[in-house]
Amino acid sequence: MIEINADMEAIIKQAILSFVATVNEDGTPNLSPKASLTVRNGALYFADIASPTTIRNLRRNPAVEINVIDIFQRRGYRFKGYASILPPGDDEYSMIADWVRATNGLEYPVDHVVRIETTAITPLLSPAHVFAEPARSQDEIRKTYYRKYGVKPIGK
Repeated sequence: MIEINADMEAIIKQAILSFVATVNEDGTPNLSPKASLTVRNGALYFADIASPTTIRNLRRNPAVEINVIDIFQRRGYRFKGYASILPPGDDEYSMIADWVRATNGLEYPVDHVVRIETTAITPLLSPAHVFAEPARSQDEIRKTYYRKYGVKPIGK
């Protein structure tokens, strides 16, 4: 397993929303948004709150890809690997389920927790990083996209 580093974890926390790709039975892709992606002890986890198709796909084929992008920094990561579905009662399940409920409320169902065995991690960079001449700083890029999205940072 490739361990998740501090920058990857920071992007996951800042982005909040990630996208999990699995393979449907007919070979077509299934893309599912997740706001429960988190890092614990260097590993990726997400909760199955309302994802029966994702879980069904992972039971049949554990291959998974997760993309997470901070829209203001215009960068993120692609995580590839294999999923393990953790049932209620498992210690890792409890750790993630408790976090989801503490964050979102006790009414949130956590049917399963999925742990990802990462096999490849690739940085994802927007053309804002790659093609800008002269190169722009991360701060300049962030300010540009705050303006584009009409967002004002808290406390500024």
